[in-house]
Amino acid sequence: MWRGTLRVVLYLLIVTLPVFLATLWGKEAEGIVNDMGRNFALIGFMILMVQFLIAARIKWIERAFGLDILMRYHKSMALVAAGFLILHPILLAIGHRSWRLLIGLDLPWPIWVGKAALVLLFVHVLLSLYQGRIGLTFEKWRFGHDVVAAVLLVLIFLHSWVAGDDLELHSLQILWLCISLLAAGVYIYHRFIRPSRLRRHPYRVEAVSKETRDVWTVELASPPGENIGDYLPGQFHFLTFFRAPGLPEEEHHWTISSSPAQKERISSTIKASGDFTQTIGQTQPGDTAAVHGPFGRFSYVLHPEEKDLVFLVGGIGITPVMAMLRHMRDMGDDRSVILFYANKNADQIVFREELNEIAAGSRPKLTLVHVLSRPDPGWAGEKGHLDRERIEAYCKPNVETKSFYICGPRKMAEGIITILEEMGIPKVRIHQEMFSFLD
Repeated sequence: MWRGTLRVVLYLLIVTLPVFLATLWGKEAEGIVNDMGRNFALIGFMILMVQFLIAARIKWIERAFGLDILMRYHKSMALVAAGFLILHPILLAIGHRSWRLLIGLDLPWPIWVGKAALVLLFVHVLLSLYQGRIGLTFEKWRFGHDVVAAVLLVLIFLHSWVAGDDLELHSLQILWLCISLLAAGVYIYHRFIRPSRLRRHPYRVEAVSKETRDVWTVELASPPGENIGDYLPGQFHFLTFFRAPGLPEEEHHWTISSSPAQKERISSTIKASGDFTQTIGQTQPGDTAAVHGPFGRFSYVLHPEEKDLVFLVGGIGITPVMAMLRHMRDMGDDRSVILFYANKNADQIVFREELNEIAAGSRPKLTLVHVLSRPDPGWAGEKGHLDRERIEAYCKPNVETKSFYICGPRKMAEGIITILEEMGIPKVRIHQEMFSFLD
């Protein structure tokens, strides 16, 4: 907990530092509205520069929060920065009682650079918010996102360096140069240097197995002379497959479905649900993949005090839970676990036979509850959806001692969290894995 607090405090100090410097040693106050306009620009600039660090998968930053949470924070802070920077010229225009800054045409080039940056930032944010709704594929959005981010870095730096009165202060000039060079360096490393290094040491595809009609497990072996790195059950990694000509080469994040106790191979179980994943079944043994990870904090081993667990999952959300169950089995863990696994029909149940085998064993003590919304005739198990009545029926009488792990489609997860909160389950005992960074 204290590690996360330390990072948050450090973040706040960094993004507000230029305001403190400008207040202590900068220009005299020109009125509260003008000062707010200048300070908003200083903070907005710093937030955007730090965005490059947040998005770069730096382990020291990520491990305290989990990359899924961190990327949602990255998205939220982009909106905050955009708000500050849009208000910046409006407040200056109000403070100077002149709208020339906003609507004038005979303006110096640094002002036009700033205007161009604002327009680009506004479009940048809109595309990130509505990427799925406008039918933009993730890979195309990501490419455009990275290109625009680099252009924004240059435009905003030029505008602030030339037009910013506060930048006459030497301490602010040094800060501006340092944070801009750091952002640029991190961007280059994240987008070019690290991918190139990973590509030179690829993992090898050892096996590809079909789990259901549209779900595949890909098993990978580490590069020659290297070992599978340590990871926690429930974490995920980024994979870039290098396969036959004509098959797409894209980086995507998938949960690690294997147990960390098994050192020979590492595997991910992938559902064919998009343009790229529709080709996952064409992956062949002998293909290679760049692997970057692990990431995430959705793992029971991070909460050793929790001995009575409830997993509530839907569809392919079984993958991190399967990694945890496999790890418990391999380690002889005697935790008590209830698994609610929701699907439309029995054909969509991933790992069905292995789940039955674990439930038939003694470690962990697994109670397996399949819930099908559209079962075939003759299904004798639970039918419908995961609701409060069904959860309480299996979790009583000691529901207050249980900890809940949720992984599934967004609407399902939100509904279950609402149910658990209504049941009085403390938030500290509700753990959720996010499917998409863009939700």
